[in-house]
Amino acid sequence: MYEYIRGTITDLSPASIVVEASGVGFIASISLNTYSKLNGKKEVILLTHQVVREDAHLLYGFADKNERDIFRSLISVNGVGANTAIMMLSYLTTDEIISAISTENVMVLKAVKGIGLKTAQRIIIDLKDKLGKMPETGQIFHSTDNTIRNEALSALVMLGFAKKDAEKVVSGIMQEQPGVAVESVIKQSLKRL
Repeated sequence: MYEYIRGTITDLSPASIVVEASGVGFIASISLNTYSKLNGKKEVILLTHQVVREDAHLLYGFADKNERDIFRSLISVNGVGANTAIMMLSYLTTDEIISAISTENVMVLKAVKGIGLKTAQRIIIDLKDKLGKMPETGQIFHSTDNTIRNEALSALVMLGFAKKDAEKVVSGIMQEQPGVAVESVIKQSLKRL
C-alpha cells in the first residue's frame, strides 16, 4: 500500500488528480474538498489509499490525514464502498460527517446521493464509537447549531433553492460566524445563492 505520493500536479479535475513522481504519473480519485484544497498548487504531497480489486488497482487521494481517516472509517461500514465514501466527502466536510454521526443526524447523511436510510443508520451505528478515537478536526456543530442550520435550510428549500447549494452556503456562514442567529443565516444565504 502507498502512504503518499510527492510530486508535481500534471492534471487536476474535481474528480481526479494526476501526480507525476520520478517520471511516473499516478492517477487518483479525489473528493471536491481535496480538489478545493489542491486547486492552484503545483507541488503536492498526496496521501493515498489503494484499493485492489480483481479487475483494477485504484488509488484514492486526500489533501489531509483527517479526510483519509474518515474515508477509511466509512469504507469499513458494510454497504459503503470507496466511491460512495468519496461522494460523501465531496458533499460534506469531515467536520459535518463527524457531527452528523455523533449527533445521530440521519437526514444529513441521507441527503448524500447514494446513501439511503438504512445505510445512513448503519454508518451511525458502526462509527459512533470510533469517532471518539479520532483527533479533533476543528469546530463541530453543536445541537443548537444543528437546529439553526436545519431551520435555515428548511426556509431556503421552501423558497425554492436547491438543498445541496443551500447546505454549502449555510455551513460556510456558520463556520465563519459561530453563534449566528437563524434570521441572519437566512439573510446572508439569500445574498450568496
